[in-house]
Amino acid sequence: MSRIGKKPVVIPAGVTAKLDGQTIAVKGAKGELKFTAPDEVSVSIDGGAVHVQPHHSEDKRGRAMWGMTRAQIANLIGGVTHGFERKLEINGVGYKAAIAGKNLQLSLGYSHDIVYPIPAGVTITTPKPTEITVAGIDKRQVGQIAAEIRAFRGPEPYKGKGVKYAGEFIFRKEGKKK
Repeated sequence: MSRIGKKPVVIPAGVTAKLDGQTIAVKGAKGELKFTAPDEVSVSIDGGAVHVQPHHSEDKRGRAMWGMTRAQIANLIGGVTHGFERKLEINGVGYKAAIAGKNLQLSLGYSHDIVYPIPAGVTITTPKPTEITVAGIDKRQVGQIAAEIRAFRGPEPYKGKGVKYAGEFIFRKEGKKK
């Protein structure tokens, strides 16, 4: 039994959820999101909450999709009410970020600047030249964009230079011995 899947997802005030077959559409103050549940689970809305159940309790894939579907629906509701945010930090001499129109411009020690176009549905801000904030209503999209920005120059273990998530621990290595 899935401990996560058993819990119903409560729909807060100001949020509407509609079920059309296996597709659930959630509309709130920040926008609208949709998710199509896999065929191995059944989704129902009753009593101001969304309930997820597997079709067959002995089906391994059905049990695996049960908790995942419930978590995805909870992320939809959290996104349209509060939104999601990922913060990135830039460490290194001369490493910086700036917003130029609809692009994020990164100087990360390469011979050229990296120009990253900001996709629709996501806002990227740079409160300081060494901080980047990615915010939006879709948790998956926010995390993917933050991961793509981090991948341009991931943190290296010797000096810690590069782009890292805020609060991420970088395991440091000792340098070459004399």
